[in-house]
Amino acid sequence: MPLVEKLSPHLWEVRTKFPNGIARVIFTVDGELMILLHGFIKKSQNIPKQELSTAKNRLRKYQEAES
Repeated sequence: MPLVEKLSPHLWEVRTKFPNGIARVIFTVDGELMILLHGFIKKSQNIPKQELSTAKNRLRKYQEAES
């Protein structure tokens, strides 16, 4: 499995393994900036809906602030 995966047009996920699970950070890219939106540790294969929702809300707020 790759360390970085595209989740949607503006959201990416980077992950690394820890003894108690997999740490994940959802981020977006704006020009030369990598904007970290949400980080969490999960133990299942799929991203929990609440975690993805948090990242999407933060992305929306970031985009609104930039326009």
